[in-house]
Amino acid sequence: MAELSCPKCRGAMHTYERNGIHIEQCTECRGLFLDRGELEHLVAAEARWQETPAPTQVAPKQYAPPPQQYSGGHAPQQKRKRSFFEELFE
Repeated sequence: MAELSCPKCRGAMHTYERNGIHIEQCTECRGLFLDRGELEHLVAAEARWQETPAPTQVAPKQYAPPPQQYSGGHAPQQKRKRSFFEELFE
């Protein structure tokens, strides 16, 4: 099979297979390229993943952290659920 080159920067492409979907990624600009119909498969997989409840784990008992002074800067960040695409490309 001939080596694919990136249509944007002409860098070498690497093919990954995830859940039956072939994804080409440029090793230079890190661009992602999909074949016909693969975006629809990814969107459908994302929808199925969003419907699946996250596994519940019993967390060890934790005590409340000490109160923090808010100095007018950015508010503390809360952890968010990772998206399907973050899990896919991990």
